[in-house]
Amino acid sequence: MISVNMVAANVYEVVIEGANETIHRVHMSQAYYRKLCGATVTHEYVLVQAFRFLLEREPSSAILSEFDVQDINRYFPEFEAELISRLDR
Repeated sequence: MISVNMVAANVYEVVIEGANETIHRVHMSQAYYRKLCGATVTHEYVLVQAFRFLLEREPSSAILSEFDVQDINRYFPEFEAELISRLDR
């Protein structure tokens, strides 16, 4: 299970529960949020989908403990297009 809580402006704590629980501090600007979903879903939902994308490619222990969600695209060039599609924009 993936849970997301806002801890500061544009900063979220994402917890991936399971046998090896991991905690991640993720930054997401308002501009990037709007680019991904056009403000049609919650910030939390965008981050849940981003982490589902990551977990399809690597174990939770391999995900950085702190990063900007926009940086995912540097590691996985298909990220933005796939996430926009998942968010049905």
